[in-house]
Amino acid sequence: MIGIGAIFMALGVILGAFGAHGLENRLTPEKIAVFKTGVDYHLIHALGMIAIGLLAAQRGASGGLLSGAFGCLLGGVILFSGSLYWLSLGGPRWLGPVTPIGGSLFIVGWGLLAWSAIRGS
Repeated sequence: MIGIGAIFMALGVILGAFGAHGLENRLTPEKIAVFKTGVDYHLIHALGMIAIGLLAAQRGASGGLLSGAFGCLLGGVILFSGSLYWLSLGGPRWLGPVTPIGGSLFIVGWGLLAWSAIRGS
């Protein structure tokens, strides 16, 4: 979990630099803002994945709520941020409805993490 989270952090930094330096003269300010939103959520939730991995390692947990929380954050980054990246770069409009699915996965992931912390499992 920690390794995957760290890889997603590195990808977020790469995509952030690409957006700031490679796209600034190629996209409209509105599309740059969409791309930046994708990067912001990508980085925040990659940190969450690392935190879940650290908590799982501390608890010696290999499944259950923490794995579910991790999977939801992972899927959320792929669907939410990924769809925003593609949409800002001119991807097909059918990707639009994918974004809220990714956002819902973020919410479920944080809820599972909260539930795990409350239960102490």
